Amino acid sequence: MAKANLEKNPHDVAGMFDDVGKNYDITNTVMTAGLDRRWRRRTRELLDLKPGERVLDLAAGTAVSTEELAKSGAWCVACDFSQGMLAAGAHRNVPKVVGDAMHLPFADETFDAVTISYGLRNVHDFEAGLREMARVTKPGGRLVVNEFSTPVIPVFSTIYSTVLPRMIPLLGKVFSSNAPAYEYLAESIKAWPAQEQLASAINASGWERATWKNLAFGIVALHRAEKR
Repeated sequence: MAKANLEKNPHDVAGMFDDVGKNYDITNTVMTAGLDRRWRRRTRELLDLKPGERVLDLAAGTAVSTEELAKSGAWCVACDFSQGMLAAGAHRNVPKVVGDAMHLPFADETFDAVTISYGLRNVHDFEAGLREMARVTKPGGRLVVNEFSTPVIPVFSTIYSTVLPRMIPLLGKVFSSNAPAYEYLAESIKAWPAQEQLASAINASGWERATWKNLAFGIVALHRAEKR
């Protein structure tokens, strides 16, 4: 079982997600008390998509996020390195491509916008992934990273950091087909950079003017940037 230090083995992580695809959507909805739907909508709104634009939804999993993006009228493609996750979303009528975030199977400057939700933590070298996302985005194109982050209220942050490592694996045992995967999830969230540090990494990786919006007191943060 892969442990969450920021030196992930891509094959281990892909295999882990292959195993959880069947119950992934329902587990996420339970863990977030239904807030995952609202967070997907906020991601779409922040991207400010226009009909006819081309959008890459990276680490799209079961393509539930891609389906939300497509409500804008933009042409949206789901890309994930887990074939099992994409297969679990086969019923969703959006294009799907298997691909590694560090070696995307798309030409330079293909997309008007790119987004990644809860997947940047799982990229072996997330800064290389950000550079690759910039490569396939047109100049002036937009990036939104939807990711778990660091709560901004001190007392709440302390409670959250104490409860998180216990709650997520417990919910994984009840609802998921691969409970150890949710131990990885809890560990990777704790190891992830805070909002300001992630914004700096984005700005150093082919993007500029990175800002963020905290959701649920910073449990999740939406980082937005533009292609240089």
